[in-house]
Amino acid sequence: MSKARKKPDLRGVTVATVLPFRDDSSIDWDGYARVLDYCACPDGIAAVFVNGHAGEGGSLSDDERQAVIERTRKQIGGKPLLAGIIAHSTAEAIHQAQLAEAAGADCAVLFPPAPLGGGASATSRAPLAFVQAVSSAIGIPVSIFQYPLASGFGYSPETLAKIAVLDSVIAVKEGSDTMLAYDENRRAVKQADPSVAILPSNFNWFLPQLAVGGDGILSGLVSLAPALFVALWQASLADDLKAMRAVNERLYPIVRAIYGPAPIVDMHTRMKVGLKALGLIRNADPRPPLLPVLPALCDAVAAAVGAARAAGDIRT
Repeated sequence: MSKARKKPDLRGVTVATVLPFRDDSSIDWDGYARVLDYCACPDGIAAVFVNGHAGEGGSLSDDERQAVIERTRKQIGGKPLLAGIIAHSTAEAIHQAQLAEAAGADCAVLFPPAPLGGGASATSRAPLAFVQAVSSAIGIPVSIFQYPLASGFGYSPETLAKIAVLDSVIAVKEGSDTMLAYDENRRAVKQADPSVAILPSNFNWFLPQLAVGGDGILSGLVSLAPALFVALWQASLADDLKAMRAVNERLYPIVRAIYGPAPIVDMHTRMKVGLKALGLIRNADPRPPLLPVLPALCDAVAAAVGAARAAGDIRT
C-alpha cells in the first residue's frame, strides 16, 4: 500500500477514549456516547483512538471491539478513527486488524505482541517482521505504539527507523517515558521518513515533548480534559512557549491526580472516576483484573476535576 492512499491526517490532538462499563461489566453504550460528545466530537480534536489501553481493548471480545469502532464512527463523522490492535500473536493481530478495517477504522495501531517482551524488541528483526505481516494483510495504514523503555517492549531508534520506511506506517505513538529516548526516536524516524507523524504521549512530558518537536498529542487524558490539550497544541503550533507553560500549569494538578499515585496501571480508571465526577458516566469501575480506584484516591481525583471545572479548564 502506498502512503499516498488512505492517509489520514494525524496532526493535532488525538483522544484515546475510555470505555465505561455497567455494574455487570457490560459496555455502557449510553455513557460512552456522552463521553464521545464531550471529548471526541468538539472542534480541535483531530482524531479518535479506540480499543487501546484507555479503552481496555485487551479485555474486549472481537464483537465488542467492532461495536466500539462502528458506534464511534457513527458519532464522530469523518474524523480519522484509529483502532488499537492488542494481540498475543501475529495471527491474532492480523485477525483484529482485518476486523477493525471492516468496522470502519482508518488506521490500525499496532501494540507490540506479548512475546516481544522476552527481549525480541531489543533488535529490529522480530518487530519489523510483525509490522510487515500485519500491514500487508490489510488495506489501511498502521501506527506504531511505542511502549516505555522500562517495560521491555519499547523499540530502539534503529528499529523505529526501519519500521518507519515501510509504506504502510504513518505514525508513531511515542511513549518511551524519557525525554532522551523521545528525542532520539523522533530524530531517527524523521530521518527515515519525515512524513511519519510523531505523536507525543507521555503523561509527564507533554510540554517538553512538544517543545522538542512533535506532530500532535495522543493521550487518554484528553478524555478528561480535552480543552486543555487543544489549548496546549494551539500554543505549540504558534511556537508560544509562554502560552505552553501557562497551559501546562493548569494541566499539572490533573496530571498528578491521574498519573501520580501508584500503581500507574490505574490511570485510565482514574480518568473514569473524573468523568463520573462530571456526571458523564455512572460507573467508573474497570474490567478485572484491573480493580476499582480506592475511595481516598477517588476523592483526590474528584477534587482536582472540581477545581479545574471551577476555573473553566474543564467544561461539560
